[in-house]
Parts: sequence; structure tokens; C-alpha cells
Amino acid sequence: MVKPLDPNSIPKYVNFLPIPFIFKPSIEFDERTGKVKSHKYTVNITEHIQQILPFGFPETKVFSYEGLVHFKYGGQRIVRSTPGPTFEALRNIPIHVQWVNNLTNPHFLPVDPTLHWANPNQFPPPSPPFIPFPPGYPQAQFPIPTVTHLHGGETSSDSDGHPEAWFTHNETKKGPAFSTSLYTYLNQQQPTTLWYHDHVLGITHLNVFAGLAGFYLLRDPNNEIEKILPKGKYEVPLLIQDRSFNEDGSLFFDSTGINPTINPYWRQNYNGNTNVVNGKVWPNLNVDRRLYRFRIVNGANSSFYTLKLSNNQSFQQIGSDGGFLRSPVTLKEVIVAPAERVDILVDFTALNPGTKILLLNEDKSADPDTTGQVMQFTVTDTQPIASPPLPFQLNDIPNLTPDVPDEPQLLNIIRTTDGTNNPLLFLLNGQTFDSAVSELPIVGSTVDWLVASTDGNHPIHIHLIQFLIISRQKFDADGYLAEWILRNGEPPIGDKPLIRVPVDPFLIDDPFPPDLNEQGWKDTVRVNSGEVARFRLRFAPQDIDPNQTAPGMNHFPFDPTAGPGYVWHCHILNHEDKDMMRPMIIRKKD
Repeated sequence: MVKPLDPNSIPKYVNFLPIPFIFKPSIEFDERTGKVKSHKYTVNITEHIQQILPFGFPETKVFSYEGLVHFKYGGQRIVRSTPGPTFEALRNIPIHVQWVNNLTNPHFLPVDPTLHWANPNQFPPPSPPFIPFPPGYPQAQFPIPTVTHLHGGETSSDSDGHPEAWFTHNETKKGPAFSTSLYTYLNQQQPTTLWYHDHVLGITHLNVFAGLAGFYLLRDPNNEIEKILPKGKYEVPLLIQDRSFNEDGSLFFDSTGINPTINPYWRQNYNGNTNVVNGKVWPNLNVDRRLYRFRIVNGANSSFYTLKLSNNQSFQQIGSDGGFLRSPVTLKEVIVAPAERVDILVDFTALNPGTKILLLNEDKSADPDTTGQVMQFTVTDTQPIASPPLPFQLNDIPNLTPDVPDEPQLLNIIRTTDGTNNPLLFLLNGQTFDSAVSELPIVGSTVDWLVASTDGNHPIHIHLIQFLIISRQKFDADGYLAEWILRNGEPPIGDKPLIRVPVDPFLIDDPFPPDLNEQGWKDTVRVNSGEVARFRLRFAPQDIDPNQTAPGMNHFPFDPTAGPGYVWHCHILNHEDKDMMRPMIIRKKD
């Protein structure tokens, strides 16, 4: 029997931090002007073996993205890896990606067929007593559906990676929202750190955990701030995830459900006992004595990170999910929820050669000896190089004003439990994924959403747009939930009309603004337990002048009311896959 690997037996900081390869496109030129018209890629989704633990330990089976890359020693080659190779996209130059599902073996992680999931074989949900995993249920383990989402992208819904737009190997089976596996990303938004990852209904938590994630760096050669930031080896992407392993090198994934008589394999969270950065456990990065730019993605299934340097050194955050902040923000630590991105500058100039600094995770759930440590920086014996100061203003963040006369859109987070307080469902508005659509924003409109969490901290992600956080405020969660159930009934409420319960009578104290480093464009927001988060959504491209749009005006270079639509959801992947995701249909003005 395979035994779990003791994380304390793994030596730290002997792995070198790998930098993901860059996908190499085929370039299409405009015949008339000779200018670049678009970039084209073919990306395979495959299974392979990768050295994630230090050398001397066994390799690990993973899922990976594979494609043609620029080889660092010149030329090109085919590479497969987790994280996948990085897309280097240029603003206003679209890219076309042919996604190819090459997964030909059964899933090596436990697909729970009692969830609402893609279910390519239309396998009827089994009844207890359930078969343990392994082996699980062959009809659920194969074929494996995939669909890729560009997280944070302004993308037409048929290229957005809708959770029901999945397809299997050779596209022999397809989801009800499938129309094409050739996706187009127009890249007209601001330069920023995006990322791509799998997004299949009900098994996103398995496919991303298995390795299906990677960077998508959108650049703007005309942006004056980008021109003065660290480049080349001094600009380092960091995809942070937590993982546990078995002694044979395989990924450890607890396959005993938290409610095993209802859902045999599903658990509400995944928290590993090691940290993996760019596909290596506890790596080290040698750094010169100068300024570095770190583009950080929290790619964990469930874990929040509170990142801090072990020497208590301050750093500057210059960007968030959707682009540069209004001004640099000096911090000693930064909270990064699942799917959030932070763009930070760390200055190693004044440090002595040989100095070792740890990137720590000071989240309250972290073990200081294991998950409380993320990676190490070792300062090399190099000549110090000073960097020019940043300008005070990095970006022009507009003031948005709601222009729909209705009350703010009140949404909530509800957890249903069994008789022992174990979770059964995590719900938005008390509705499951297939309940009637209740979020129907008008294209071009600006609206406020208030999301009230009655249970737990949840990173809420909205597809298609970037938004602005306005405030947070404490509220009486128990009193509000009781009133909500009185009016709507016990959740889930099915297709009954949703009655939105005003939260005003339950608010406590005054609203408080988001932290300075949250006061920029966001596509994922932390909604804390017992708080109401207000954020302002504009269903228009990021850079449209607020005075130039109104409800009913479409400024997107595509029709956002067409296709399968979009979704909004919790980005704790185990919650997302247990119905904490809802459809969102953009509509034209009535």
C-alpha cells in the first residue's frame, strides 16, 4: 500500500526555481501592410511524468500543457510541463489557440460521479454503498473531458472556456455548450498577469490539481510603465500551489469524502503539506543585487497565502488582477486568495552576497515548518545596480457610477450541511448551477453587486470583465440567513423565483474601503465571512471612457450576448465543483 510522504523528509531549497518556457507561435502577417496580424498556437493537453520533488525522490504523474516553445539555448522544441509554457501576448494582436485533448488514460484522481459534473458517458449517479477509490467508477474515470479558461480575459463566450463547453480525446464526446476547440483571444485589455487553467464542470478541482494551469502575460509595448520595469531574467513569474505526495512520488489526494454516504470522494477543501512553485517543491532562486519583478499567481485549489519576506523587508505592489494599480503600494505582506494575482517589486540591491531570504506564508492555517515556507532567494556576489524610482501614477483608474436604476444586486453565499455540520453544498443565492439564471446584466451597464458571506471566506471570480472593489462591511450573518430562509425556503431553492433579501437591516458599523493594493482592476475578490463586499461591475471593455457608454451600448469587439454565456463562481475549486458556480447571461437593453 502506498504511504503518504512526510513533508519534513523533503529537503528544502535544493530545487532550482524553473522559469516556464515561452510558447512559440506561428505568425500571420497582413499581406497589405506587412504588419503582424495574429499569432497561432496548437496546445496539447496530455499526461506525463515530471520531477517535482528534489532529485533522488521519485517523479510524479501529472497532466500538462504541451506545445512548441522558444528553447533557451536557441531554436525551438516541443515541451510539456506543469505549469504549462507561458503565452506572451501583445496588446491588440489576437492569438488563436487550437486546444487538443490528448488524455487517453483513465483519470488518476477520483472523479466523484455523484456531483453535478460533465459526465461524458451520461453515467447515472451511483447509490451507496459506494466503491472506494481506487478503482472508483470506470464510467466516470474515462474519457476525461477538458476545457481551458483564460482567467481574466475579455473574451467572447465561445472562447471563454465555459464549464459545459468541454470535449474529450479526439472530440468524440462534447459538452452541451461546445461549439469549437479553436479559441480566439483578442488581447485588447490592459497589460497584466492573466493565467489559463482547466474549467470543466465538476472536475476543475481535479484537472487543475493534476497540473492544468499556466501563465498568460499580456504586454503593451506602448505602455510607459512597462518600459521601465525589470525585464528578462529579472522578471519572474511565480505560480504558487500546495501539494502533498506519496512515497512513490505520486500526488496524494484524499479520496474519502467528507460526507462519504452522499459524495464518496468530494471534500470541501484541499490543503497540501508542501508548497510548489513553478512545478518544484520549495525551490531556490539565485538573485542578483538589483530590483526584481515577481508576477505571482495563487494557483492553489483552496489555500490562501499571506506572503512576507523572512527579513521583514518591504516591497512594492504595482499591479493586481487586471493591470497596474493607480500608484505603487509599499507593503510588508500581501494576502493572495486562490486565483488572485499580485505584481510586486523586490529590491535586493542592499543585501550582502550569500544572504538567504525566505518567502513565507503567514496565513493562520500554515505550518511554519512546511506550508509556512514557500521558496528561498539567495543573493549572489554581483555588483549592485540601482533602479530608477517609479512615477507616482502608474495607471488611470476611472470612477465608475452605477447607471441601472434598480437596487444594487444582492447576492449571497450559503453553505448547506448534514446533521453533523459537514457541508453538503456551497451555494450562491441558494441556487445550484442548473437553477434558472438570475444574473442578467445589460451590456454596457454599470451596476453594484453586494455579496454577503454567511459562512467562510470565498474568492469570487466573475468572467468577461474587470471590476472595482468599493467597500466591505460587517453584517449579522445569522440574522440575515434566517430572514433569507424565511422568504425563500431552505436552500437549494431550485427554479423557484429568487427573492433578494435586503441586507441593510443587518449591517453593522460603517463600510470600510478596500486595502490600497486592492484599489485597482480586479476579476477576483475576497468575500470574508460575516462581511458584505460591494464591487462595481461595468459590462464593457476595460478602457472605455465612462462617459462613452450606457446600458444597451456594446463596445466589445464581439457580441457578449451570444453563445453559451458566462459564469461567476467561488474560486476555491472544490467549492466551485460543488455547485458554487452560477451562469450569467449578458442581455441587450429591453
